[in-house]
Amino acid sequence: MPQKKQISLGYSARDSFRPFHVDRSRYSVIVAHRRAGKTVACIVQLLLSALNSTKKNPRFAYVAPHYNQAKDIAWEYLKEYAAPVLEYGGQINESELRVDLPNGGRVRLYGADNYNRLRGLYFDGIVLDEYADMDPRIWEVVRPALSDREGWCIWIGTPKGHNAFYDLWQRANKEDDWFALELRASKTTILNDKELEDARRELTADQYAQEYECSFEAAILGAYYGEEMKVAEADGRITRVAYDRALEVHTAWDLGIGDSTAIWFCQMVNNEIRVIDYLEGSGVGLDWYAKQLKDKPYAYGQHILPHDVEVKELGTGKSRKEILEGLGIKVEVAPKLPVDDGIQSARLMLNRCWFDRENTERGIEALKQYRREYDEKNKAFKVRPLHDWTSHAADAFRYLAVGLQKKRQVIDVPINVDWVA
Repeated sequence: MPQKKQISLGYSARDSFRPFHVDRSRYSVIVAHRRAGKTVACIVQLLLSALNSTKKNPRFAYVAPHYNQAKDIAWEYLKEYAAPVLEYGGQINESELRVDLPNGGRVRLYGADNYNRLRGLYFDGIVLDEYADMDPRIWEVVRPALSDREGWCIWIGTPKGHNAFYDLWQRANKEDDWFALELRASKTTILNDKELEDARRELTADQYAQEYECSFEAAILGAYYGEEMKVAEADGRITRVAYDRALEVHTAWDLGIGDSTAIWFCQMVNNEIRVIDYLEGSGVGLDWYAKQLKDKPYAYGQHILPHDVEVKELGTGKSRKEILEGLGIKVEVAPKLPVDDGIQSARLMLNRCWFDRENTERGIEALKQYRREYDEKNKAFKVRPLHDWTSHAADAFRYLAVGLQKKRQVIDVPINVDWVA
């Protein structure tokens, strides 16, 4: 490709995105309304960065919450805007959703549902699209991948409550070396007034505020426990909750196979349920979880697990219940109830819960974001929950609600006989 030849990608930046394209901050956060064009702008930015990079073998990536989403949302855009350049060399790899450019640069699409796929790679720049729908632990993998090349990162999306994306937005507005861009539908004029008025009639106030006005305060669409968690926050029940050595600690587990395992820790006193701790891990055996429980200073009561813990594995001939009991954990199997019944039990129990903000932070965020699956084709919520990173914590909490014995540990208060009539 001739070095000085000017090649047009056929992209005309909307006025709203011009500040983004000229900014050179290492970290950028874009909060934008639906159909604002944020994915197109970022795909073009990836291509331009890859084409103009002076580094050897430049590597850039776009990541969506799921691999299929990356293909559906961004792949056609990437091929469209790369086409004028590929006339001078390079190629499209359909099977790997990858574009190789004439200068040795590469732009590839990934899914955050398998973020460990990114381990060991390097990136000069990466876009994390709809970050509010991702497991925030993806950053633990992405950040090291940017180090040796001093690569940049762009987080983009629409708000879904106070989560990791919200924290990034707050940070971008406070730190001088970060770029922050908010695009509300009422300000950009990208969508005309008639379309916005029609959307306002069709959606609830919270839905419209979130999807079109970039509100982080609106309730998460389809959230099962959104209202209960909002009330808990307002009541001051998400705070510092100390471990009481006089009380037993009960646990509830969701066991993953090749997936995350989540464990809640709670204590009961009178009508209160004090949620004091939360543990989540993946890629480790049951012995690891048993050791984690043993290393904590707790005196345990119930260990509540789902009914499939009793299923025997073909390889060992043992159930996970038997394995855990061999490790010193006495298992109690939660009643087998329909998911909807379990969710209702959890809703009722949440009104009695106090959460330790620090020790259960990830679990709290999962409960806030746990929601119904949305059918984009029919524009309606499905009856089943969305299976994503929040599912493990939410399922374990559901088992806690249906399995925790309805007993209260009553604290006796001595009565001064002089006060008795």
